Amino acid sequence: MNQFFNPSLDRMPFATRSPRASLLAMTVLAALLVSAGCSTQRLAQPAPVEDRSAVRPTVKILPGAENAGKPGYYTVRPGDTLFRISLDNGQAVRDVQAWNNLSSPHLIEVGQVLRVVPPASSAPAVVAAVPLGASTSAVTPPVVVARPLAPSSTTTAPTQAPVPAPVPEPASTGDLNFIWPAQGAVVATFDEAKNKGVSIAGRVGDPVVAAADGRVVYAGAGLRGYGNLIILKHNNTFLTAYAHNQALLVREDQAVKQGQKIAEMGSSDADRVKLHFEVRRQGKPVDPLNHLPKR
Repeated sequence: MNQFFNPSLDRMPFATRSPRASLLAMTVLAALLVSAGCSTQRLAQPAPVEDRSAVRPTVKILPGAENAGKPGYYTVRPGDTLFRISLDNGQAVRDVQAWNNLSSPHLIEVGQVLRVVPPASSAPAVVAAVPLGASTSAVTPPVVVARPLAPSSTTTAPTQAPVPAPVPEPASTGDLNFIWPAQGAVVATFDEAKNKGVSIAGRVGDPVVAAADGRVVYAGAGLRGYGNLIILKHNNTFLTAYAHNQALLVREDQAVKQGQKIAEMGSSDADRVKLHFEVRRQGKPVDPLNHLPKR
């Protein structure tokens, strides 16, 4: 029989047991006490608390956010490009890029707010005229009129210095006398929803000319759907666009004259050889046939 299991030994008083049995009993008792203590410690230990007060989502503030919704500003939407935004607002791409301190015309983000009108510092000053009969007490500074000396036998009344005539501002609005940019037949007319200009048929290499005097504000292929594109700015009101060219013969910032050859007709990003011609008034597409001579 196993010497560690003896019913008679278990009934014996603790003092009369053998030292080996007593040692075994004490060892088992100690183990039970340690186990119970560990269990009590685990139960008494509180569950860890996660402090989330320091973990906050990072909100990126995009440039120009303080100008959202103001006149003269545009909030970038998905699919926008700086070329499209500039064209739709009647501005040169480089101007919009400069007004917004953009290092590249390709670096814009959805939600970014862009200035699409010239800064106020570049606008000409406007002097308000005072109507006849109105009080001038609030007008500063006052106009001082020199009184001539009393005439004498040896002096004559001084003559008043001529006031220089104001220099008229260059015309910035109004219609222009456009000419046809190509000689082919019109194969697609203006439709504000589907076709923002007219399509003029032709052959590869046919000349494309400037419809009016202006400055090249864009020459490239960065605007999807237009192929090789030229945009001319004629004044503060009108832009014209010439798309799907085979070759571009002018560069940006170049001044061009009405009738000057600026491109050769082609089919870049188009289903056939043609010139897509747009007229934009303050950025909004208008029917070119209302501005071109009747054929």
